[in-house]
Amino acid sequence: MDSLQEGQELQSLTKPAISKVQLVKYAGASGDFNPLHTDDAFAQQIGMDGVIAHGMLIMGFMGEYMMNIAGEIAEPTQFSMRFGAMSRPGDVITCTGKVEKIFEKDGKRFVSIQLRAQKSSEEVVGTGKCELRFF
Repeated sequence: MDSLQEGQELQSLTKPAISKVQLVKYAGASGDFNPLHTDDAFAQQIGMDGVIAHGMLIMGFMGEYMMNIAGEIAEPTQFSMRFGAMSRPGDVITCTGKVEKIFEKDGKRFVSIQLRAQKSSEEVVGTGKCELRFF
């Protein structure tokens, strides 16, 4: 992490394609059983093509990405996300980050990272920001 520089693009994380099974498992883990995420017939009744992924699943992908970057030398202190386009089964999501700022606060070193999650079609499904505090 000593080699980080402002403006640096970080190595990306590409998740396997979202599956319907994954959405059902996430519903169970999160307690969000909205049929929009698990029942194609319901989703079609309300005008969708089919089920969509939970927004918080995408945030979970971004959280995994940040924890991979932090490793054992830093910890997230701030993490926020804005949702963009909907994600559906079959979508492959790639999380990317860019070092926005490196700074010190209260004698500790921090890095602020701009986050982006997008589909393979390059459609943005979420943006965010995370601060990492170094140990």
